[in-house]
Amino acid sequence: MSTTIEEVLEFIRYNDVKFIRLSFCDLLGRQKNISIMPDELPRAFEHGIPFDAHAINGFTDITKSDLLLVPDPDTLSVLPWRPQQGRVVRFYCSIRNPDGSVFWGDTREILKSVVNKVSQKGYSCMIGAECEFYLFKTDENGDPTITPFDNGGYLDVSPLDKGENVRREICLCLEEMGIKPETSHHEQGPGQNEIDFKFSDAVNSADNLITFKQVVRSIAARNGLFASFAPKPLPDKSGSGLHINMSLMQNGYNVFRVGNKDSSKAAESFIAGILQKITEITAFLNPIPNSYERFGNFEAPKYVSWSYGNRSQLVRIPAARDDRMRMELRSPDPATNPYLAFALVIGAGFYGIENNLALPESINVDLYAADERITGLLPRLPGNLEDALKLAEESEFVRSILNEQVFANFMNLKKKELEAYNQANDKYEYFLGNYFKMI
Repeated sequence: MSTTIEEVLEFIRYNDVKFIRLSFCDLLGRQKNISIMPDELPRAFEHGIPFDAHAINGFTDITKSDLLLVPDPDTLSVLPWRPQQGRVVRFYCSIRNPDGSVFWGDTREILKSVVNKVSQKGYSCMIGAECEFYLFKTDENGDPTITPFDNGGYLDVSPLDKGENVRREICLCLEEMGIKPETSHHEQGPGQNEIDFKFSDAVNSADNLITFKQVVRSIAARNGLFASFAPKPLPDKSGSGLHINMSLMQNGYNVFRVGNKDSSKAAESFIAGILQKITEITAFLNPIPNSYERFGNFEAPKYVSWSYGNRSQLVRIPAARDDRMRMELRSPDPATNPYLAFALVIGAGFYGIENNLALPESINVDLYAADERITGLLPRLPGNLEDALKLAEESEFVRSILNEQVFANFMNLKKKELEAYNQANDKYEYFLGNYFKMI
């Protein structure tokens, strides 16, 4: 149910709100915000709040630097880690041009557009993200180190798992914000954690993921720790993935459910579309050089294949029943812009449905230990960012989902990043200085 502007203004008046954050993402998915006082909120809804867009990564040049933030009333959320007296609330915003039209670089609007096209065809996508992260110790100045907070392993408990209280605090905070955690646990790497939350529609899921990262960082900092979402922060340890769980709804029915032949065909074509287009969209799902150090080990995929239950596959169908039936895409990582990632993955799936693509046979083997006679026949994910960018540049499909300006600006940004990375003598030191603290 939609929230009206009048309801929002009434909430602000009667709930001791003293500070309002207007949030958005740059082209690379990094959260930005402007803060306003409550008296300015009606103006924000009616006219928008201006900001200097040329200072935002991937947006405009200095000659056309004025853009506006218009809050989405449905995204009102109190920030629980901020003072409860004189509350702070946050809205996600649409980015508008001075004439009121949608700004071409608003990636949230790109996702909305894909969702609307899918809806017109009678479908909707529900997404649940599984996002892994590391907790690191900080030094005497409060700056992050690369020393993990603990030496725990997969599903360990205290005292090996020192992050349980931090995860508890994160989960309670998320719940206060209306984001329902389902499970939380220690992951494979030392100091590595995972928190999963319930499925939601695609736009809300992307919003929730941005919120999740902010909550994790804020709670970690409050506990004297640093949270990293880098894909491979420790070279010889498990990488952090962003597994995208998707169910496909048609007329209120989950087409991944067993027992409906017509619906099952739609689900198969949906998966087939993702498998066919995955190499073309990988640059957006895995957007930094460090992303590619994760592929091929510690349950991160390397080959383009699918199976039931098999965690060595790119796409797996988890063991679930009825409405929890879904597919899981295992290659993306937390460095991605979730609005672009979800738009491209949904678009790829519907390319499969529109073109009635047939799903290839499943590969029911452990691909980490499989014979070359099997793996040699399988397509591979790009092995590095340079190859991924080349595949994206050649893709008409990617251009059909993204507008030309977003596509061109993203490619230019990534090519510059890649050039600087390739010139660095010590690649890991370059990663620590340019990505570790930012992702």
